Amino acid sequence: MKLKLLAVGTRMPSWVESGCTEYGKRMPPELRVETIEIALGARGKNQPASKAIEKESQALLKVIGDQDFVVALDVLGRSMSTEKLAANLADWQMNGRDICLLIGGPDGLSSECLARANMRWSLSDLTMPHPLVRIVLMEQLYRAWTINANHPYHRS
Repeated sequence: MKLKLLAVGTRMPSWVESGCTEYGKRMPPELRVETIEIALGARGKNQPASKAIEKESQALLKVIGDQDFVVALDVLGRSMSTEKLAANLADWQMNGRDICLLIGGPDGLSSECLARANMRWSLSDLTMPHPLVRIVLMEQLYRAWTINANHPYHRS
């Protein structure tokens, strides 16, 4: 099983790179997270956001394998506790399919990406900048692993 973080947006600030790298290093070898960045679609006064979303989504869908389990991060998705994420992570590991975690651009994911998703997950009711979402996601994946491994990092 591979964990793939598919994120729209490139050239993240150094604090994002640093945070994601730190949590990535903490993950065990069997749960390394591969980050695949997708370029933002062009946005402007004379160009509708829908064109940009479509371009981003087509690039995301090209990276997803036919057998991959897709989790779309979506404001309208289900919320999940860290303990529930840990249970899902354990199930995903048992299943053996690659997991793709989709983070859309500033205007979200296309309906096509959401339709491809096996699960829609909302990290929070709060609005977060997409760079911060990457760090929160990486930390929660690490925390979920620590729960499953009985590591002292997670304390209830």
